[in-house]
Amino acid sequence: MDQIRIGMFISEKRKEQNLTQRQLAERLGITDRAVSKWERGKSLPDASSMLELCAVLGITVNDLLSGEVVSMNSYNENIEKNLLEMVKQKEQSDRRLLKTEIVIGVLSTVFLFAMISIGAVFMMMQEKIWVFFLLFGIGLLQLIVCTMFCLRIEQVAGYYACRKCGYRYVPTYGSVNGAMHMGRTRYMKCPQCGKRSWQKKVISAEDK
Repeated sequence: MDQIRIGMFISEKRKEQNLTQRQLAERLGITDRAVSKWERGKSLPDASSMLELCAVLGITVNDLLSGEVVSMNSYNENIEKNLLEMVKQKEQSDRRLLKTEIVIGVLSTVFLFAMISIGAVFMMMQEKIWVFFLLFGIGLLQLIVCTMFCLRIEQVAGYYACRKCGYRYVPTYGSVNGAMHMGRTRYMKCPQCGKRSWQKKVISAEDK
């Protein structure tokens, strides 16, 4: 999807409705800065505001994602094209999230060991054991917080594929958190077939 083109289209339709950026933002319950970013092609409306935006501007979601009013002759073709582009963008976003998870995991582990090392130096050189436990506690706390955040990323980014029936789905946070795992492969119950298996993390919702 061409964000610049979509932004120009939003601006054009807003002006046709005789609305300022601030007035449009107020009707959508967002900031005028968000509207400005849309119109400059810096971001796209999210799902929570897209339908309401289209209603205010008198266009369809397909028009919005195409950056123009779509004729009936090419309507189905544009819907398919926009859906494929949205799937592609989600897969790219999920890949970035999973890379971010690795970075967060490495940095939080390094930070923990740094706190332990600094605390050990204080304990040996100045006999301040309380400093060691304080720094260890800080390092451990940030590791726990980062681990919870990484688990959230792993839950929502991509899908898990059942080894028994091949069904791909997004599990609940509790399922991911409580499951045995080897890397990103987790032992979970499939909601489709009801069987437990080692399920691998995949990016696409369909087997390619």
